[in-house]
Amino acid sequence: MNILVRKITAYTVLLFLLIHAGVVFGQQPKEKEMPEPTTRILFVFDASQSMYGRWQSDMKILIAQRLLSNLLDSLKNIDHLELALRVYGHQKPFPPQHCDDTKLEVPFGPDNVARIKHRLKTINPKGTTPIAYALDQARNDFTPCDNCRNIIVLITDGIEECGGDPCEVSLSLQKEGISLKPFVIGIGNDFSKAFNCVGNYYDATSEKAFGKALNVVISQVLNQTTVQVNLLNENDRPVETNINMTFYDHLSGKIKYNFVHTMNSMGVPDTLVLDPLLNYDIVVHSIPPVRKDSIVLNPGGHAIIPIKVPQGFLSLQINGNTKTIRNLQAIIRQHGSMKTLNVQHFGQTEKYLTGAYDIEVLCLPGMNIDSVVVKQSHTTTVEIPMPGIVTVSHSVDGYGSLYLEKNDRLTWLYNFAVGSARPENLVLQPGNYRVVFRSKYADRSIYTIEKSFNIKSGKTVDIKLNQ
Repeated sequence: MNILVRKITAYTVLLFLLIHAGVVFGQQPKEKEMPEPTTRILFVFDASQSMYGRWQSDMKILIAQRLLSNLLDSLKNIDHLELALRVYGHQKPFPPQHCDDTKLEVPFGPDNVARIKHRLKTINPKGTTPIAYALDQARNDFTPCDNCRNIIVLITDGIEECGGDPCEVSLSLQKEGISLKPFVIGIGNDFSKAFNCVGNYYDATSEKAFGKALNVVISQVLNQTTVQVNLLNENDRPVETNINMTFYDHLSGKIKYNFVHTMNSMGVPDTLVLDPLLNYDIVVHSIPPVRKDSIVLNPGGHAIIPIKVPQGFLSLQINGNTKTIRNLQAIIRQHGSMKTLNVQHFGQTEKYLTGAYDIEVLCLPGMNIDSVVVKQSHTTTVEIPMPGIVTVSHSVDGYGSLYLEKNDRLTWLYNFAVGSARPENLVLQPGNYRVVFRSKYADRSIYTIEKSFNIKSGKTVDIKLNQ
C-alpha cells in the first residue's frame, strides 16, 4: 500500500470516527412528548315540544339543526376530536309528561360528523324537558379513557320541567371527574339564573347570537391556553426553578398535571399548555410546599402565575472523616413546629424555603440544633463533631440496655434486640456509656453484667458481653 492510499484510508477512518463521535456525544436523546389528549364533546340537544315555536326567521328546531350542522362541518378535519349526540324530549309526546325521555343517538367515535348531521335532520320535537335526567344519563356516554377531556354542550330553549336539579347533577359530574364544566346555550330567552350554576352560560337571544355562541364555545374548547409560572425569590424575581409543581382540579381535587419547573433557552420560565376549562390549585413541592388556590384561566390567552418560593441551601456535615459514619440522618422541622419536613442525610445539601428550622440529629444520645436560619441563595452549613461507633456482641440471647453515664447518673438510650444474638452497631456521640445485660437463661439477678466504655470521635469500640 503506497503512502497516498494509507493517508486516504487514515482520513476515512478518522472521518468515520468523528461522525460517530458526533452521534454519540453531540446529539441529545430525543425527549418523548406527552400525547395530546382526545377531546370528546357531547352535544345534549333539546327536542322538547317547545322547539316547534317560531323564532326569528324559522322554527327554533330548524334554526338549531341548521346552525349546529354548520358548526359540525367546521370540525370535520380536527385531530384528536370525537363527537357524540344525546337528545331529550323527542321520543314520547306531551302530555303526559315523560321525565325519562332521553337517548344517546350517536355515541362517541372518530369521523362521525355525517352521522350526527343525519340524525339531527330526522329529530322531531315531542315531549317535555328533563334536563337533569339527561345530564345524569350523560355520565354513561363517556366511556373510560385515560387521556381524554370530556365536555358537555347543552343546547336548550327552556329550563328544567321535571323537578330535577341540573346544578346538582353538573356539580356531581365535575367532582367525579366525568366531565369538565358544561357549556349551556339558551335559545330565545335569558335563562342565566337557572343555568349559571350548571356551567358556562351563553345567552342566544337571536339567530346571530346563537351561531356566535356555538363558535365561542368551540373556540374555548379547542384553542390552546398557555401559562407561565414565575417562582419568585425574596426580591420578587422569577429565578427559582427545578421544582415539581402539581396542578389539581380545584373542584374535584384530582391531579391534572405534574411539571418540573424549567427555565427555557431564553432564561425565563417555560411556557405550559393547560386545559382552560378547569380552575386550578397549584402545589409547588418546595420544602416546605407552597400552595396557590383557585386559579382561573382565560381560554385562548396567556397567563402569568406568580408564586413566592424564596429558597436557600442547608448543608449537613460531619467534622472529620465521614467514611466511618454512614447513613447518619437528621429530622428537619420548621422552627417551633413538630411536623417533619424532611429527613436529610449528613453529607447532603438540600434546598429549603428561607426561614428558621430546627434540626434533630438521629444519633445517640439525640442532638437538637434549633433556629438554624436559611437565607436566600445562601448555603447554611451545620457541622457536628465526628461520632464514634460501638459494636455490642453477646454469645447468648438476653435482656440489655445502653445508658449515657454523666455526673454519676445513667440516662437510658437504647434497648438491645431480644431474640437475637447478633452484634449491634450503634453510632454514639463522644462521651461515657454503660451497658447493662443479663442472659435470658440466668435465673438470678446477680448474674447481671455491666460494662462502661468511652466513645471518641471517629473511633470504634467493641464490647463483648460474655456471661
